[in-house]
Amino acid sequence: MQVQPQPRAQAVVPLKVPQGPQSVADLAEKLLDAVVNISTSQNVKPDDQTPAPEIPEGSPFQDFFDEFFKGQQGEGGPRTVNSLGSGFVIDPAGFIVTNNHVIEGADDIEVNFANGSKLKAKLMGIDNKTDLALLKVDPTAPLVAVPLGDSTKMRIGDWVMAIGNPFGLGGSVTVGIISARGRNINAGPYDNFIQTDAAINRGNSGGPLFNMKGEVIGINTAIISPSGGSIGIGFSVPTELAANVIQQLKEFGETRRGWLGVRIQPVTDDIAESLGMKDAKGALVAGVIKGGPVDNGVIKTGDVIIRFAGKDVHEMRDLPRVVAESPVGQAVDVVVIREGKEITVKVTLGRLEDGEKLAQTGAETSPPKDDKAPEQKAENKAPVVLGMTLGALDAATRKDLGVAESVKGVVVTAVEPSSAAAERRIQAGDIIVEIGQEAVSSPDDVAKRIATLKSQDRRNALLMLADKTGALRFVTVRIE
Repeated sequence: MQVQPQPRAQAVVPLKVPQGPQSVADLAEKLLDAVVNISTSQNVKPDDQTPAPEIPEGSPFQDFFDEFFKGQQGEGGPRTVNSLGSGFVIDPAGFIVTNNHVIEGADDIEVNFANGSKLKAKLMGIDNKTDLALLKVDPTAPLVAVPLGDSTKMRIGDWVMAIGNPFGLGGSVTVGIISARGRNINAGPYDNFIQTDAAINRGNSGGPLFNMKGEVIGINTAIISPSGGSIGIGFSVPTELAANVIQQLKEFGETRRGWLGVRIQPVTDDIAESLGMKDAKGALVAGVIKGGPVDNGVIKTGDVIIRFAGKDVHEMRDLPRVVAESPVGQAVDVVVIREGKEITVKVTLGRLEDGEKLAQTGAETSPPKDDKAPEQKAENKAPVVLGMTLGALDAATRKDLGVAESVKGVVVTAVEPSSAAAERRIQAGDIIVEIGQEAVSSPDDVAKRIATLKSQDRRNALLMLADKTGALRFVTVRIE
């Protein structure tokens, strides 16, 4: 018998990884003059509270988002609250970018330059959603400015440099790497932060995060720190998000974001399976706002948006960001999954700021159209499906529960404890509008639709539920 020679094991040769730049002195020297210190003051009454940055209640970063504040209490009279932060020049004519929370509520804003000169600044515009602000000074000669780079090209592990004003110590330079991308710290609706281990402390807020070409790829905004000092976890607003905001503040003094006019929720694995999708991706449309850009039926409740204006929507939070970055009044292509098929529709965006005003007036969500016959009479014996006792939404029930006339469907009158429906927090008074993207108008419709899904070997049923006001939500219920 001939013995076959065994292949030799291949030795793994370690990659030769550079140890980082030997020095960033030349780079820092070119950039220091473009980074400024920003000091603000606010006169407040003795009974006023010291202003502090606002972030969503319950955020895990709430304790670490406050800027470096110093209050001087007078004896019974007005007092002055001072704040220190950082910023950088983006235009030699005197436009300066910083964080909104650095200058929020300020009566006086002063910009301190590296050469020791000081100039009063005028606030050109703010954006609470990204915590950015644009200032303008009137210099006697053109200022040293730095360009915005493309943060989308930055990779985890790339070297970055931060320059700022930590604890009032101006012109401080620190170096580190990009630790992570796309961080959501619950600071706003468009969270997409760059995480870096370059030392960022209180007072660095509003300062630039540079790549090794000297381009700004982030605006330093927040840190995690039990001690108040840097522990190597800082967050920067990426320029891919900030560039458009800065340009709009410069041009209009305000933001003009696109608005689709829909309520959305995540596509879970169960929802994806219920809709026959191979992967859990996209944003599920849970409602269409009355009077909004797509209230004409071009996008429907139950659609899953997977691509918008040529950009993939991998998860729910991707959609608000890409919509906001799209021009108002421009028609864009939107790819949706509807009834198991992928289709492309064209929508013209409204303006988000107009949509927020519409929401304040109490605009409701448009209910889906029901092409079926009017409500049927209740059966003698109330059927139980997936642990839900069902009843017809007749005039008497509608009056008893206070259900709006616009709401159509089948009412849940009771839910069995420990049932599949109870697991999904369905409760008495909920109205089943659709099952598996098909409208239902009677308890019999619900039973038949569930039986059909069982025959198709579906593990879950996708239910569109409404409350008495017509507000919609989707849940998946395990088919027993």
